[in-house]
Amino acid sequence: QVQLVESGGGLVQAGGSLRLSCAASGRTFRTYSMGWFRQAPGKERECVAAIRWSDDRTYYADSVKGRFTISRDNAKNTMYLQMNSLKPEDTATYYCAADRSSFYRNYDDLKAPTYNYWGQGTQVTVSS
Repeated sequence: QVQLVESGGGLVQAGGSLRLSCAASGRTFRTYSMGWFRQAPGKERECVAAIRWSDDRTYYADSVKGRFTISRDNAKNTMYLQMNSLKPEDTATYYCAADRSSFYRNYDDLKAPTYNYWGQGTQVTVSS
C-alpha cells in the first residue's frame, strides 16, 4: 500500500506561483509512474501533468503547458508540481496519484485517472 500526502496548496493572486509537493511512502518510489490531477466543482477530474517512471517522460495538459513543471526527487520520495503564471481557472483541488510499482504506462495513458493510489488533495485558489 502506498500512501500519498500532498502539500503546498493555498490562495494566490493571478500571475503568482505555487509549488505542490507529494510525499510518498514505500521503498520503490522510483518505480512509480505518477501524476497530478485537479478537480474543480462541477467538473471532471483532469490530469494536468504526469511522469513515467521508466524514462521520466512527461505529459502536460495543453492548458498548463509552459506554466507548470512536474518533477520528482527519488531520494526524497517526493514529486513536485511547480505552477507559475497561475490563472483563476487553475482553481481546483489538486491530487497526486501513483501507479503500483513497475507498472508501465503508454504515453497516452499517463493522463488517464486509473492510477492505483491517490492522495487526499490540496486546495489551490487563484484570485483575479
